[in-house]
Amino acid sequence: MSRFLNVLRSWLVMVSIIALGNTVQSFRDHSFLSEKLYTGKPGLVNGLQARTFGIWTLLSSVIRCYCAIDIRNKTLYNITLLTFFIALGHFLSEVFIYGTAAATIGVLAPLMVASFSILGMLIGLQYLEVETTLHNKKRN
Repeated sequence: MSRFLNVLRSWLVMVSIIALGNTVQSFRDHSFLSEKLYTGKPGLVNGLQARTFGIWTLLSSVIRCYCAIDIRNKTLYNITLLTFFIALGHFLSEVFIYGTAAATIGVLAPLMVASFSILGMLIGLQYLEVETTLHNKKRN
């Protein structure tokens, strides 16, 4: 396996672990979301919304961790990539469309993580294609 894919796997595990922490915070105290993420309209954040955010974050975390374990699974890889596009779209829409989030470090951090992850995973696709081609040539 290429060095890049190993780094990408480590990145996915790290992002997954951080997401687990965010999940716990979302369930423990919903003020976490109103103080760190949805600062534009903190009054809209309630316990139900925080738990929904926590479940979404947990699901993304599990998908990303499984991708790190089985990074050659193209379907899982594409679903994982999609989780980052969804997160990017969500946070951008909350800042620029709905106004519920402001461009604070609490929002910029997940935007940067999603952006770097998308870039890394798109580059990783090229490495996976090369490995698949080499593997197929060895079999023939």
